[in-house]
Amino acid sequence: MIKVLMVCTGNICRSPMAEYVLKDRIAQAGLSDKISVDSAGISSEEVGNSVHNGTVGVLRKHHIEHDALRPARQITAADANDFDYLLAMDRGHLNYLKRSAGTSKAKIDLFLNDAHTAGDVSYEEVPDPWYDGQYDRTYDLVTKGCAAFLKRLRAENNL
Repeated sequence: MIKVLMVCTGNICRSPMAEYVLKDRIAQAGLSDKISVDSAGISSEEVGNSVHNGTVGVLRKHHIEHDALRPARQITAADANDFDYLLAMDRGHLNYLKRSAGTSKAKIDLFLNDAHTAGDVSYEEVPDPWYDGQYDRTYDLVTKGCAAFLKRLRAENNL
């Protein structure tokens, strides 16, 4: 089983959105038995809180299955060894992951790297909609990021 962890600040907006969108794309591709996805935040500030209403709203609007009551969690030291891919929503998260991963063999990257390299998005990072309320823009970036990352996963793992 290939394990993917989406990482943002508090695990209530960007990373759960990316988690659920990627799970949806994986299910559509018939790969749910080969790839699992989770999400976490680097901060403990939101631990235990549910997914932000803005994220829930945009997931509902696009008919993406999700658990709106799933409690936010903070990334743990074990995550770096338990997951094959650690995907950061912005450079601050990326730097945190690289500093804290130790000897992990996980592939650590910016979530949008594949989509940006392919020219699918002009952004390199996913802006935090918690600050500006632009959940639709975040969804657009996340869907393009998930499509590009899934393409990469399939190529790297012969899926």
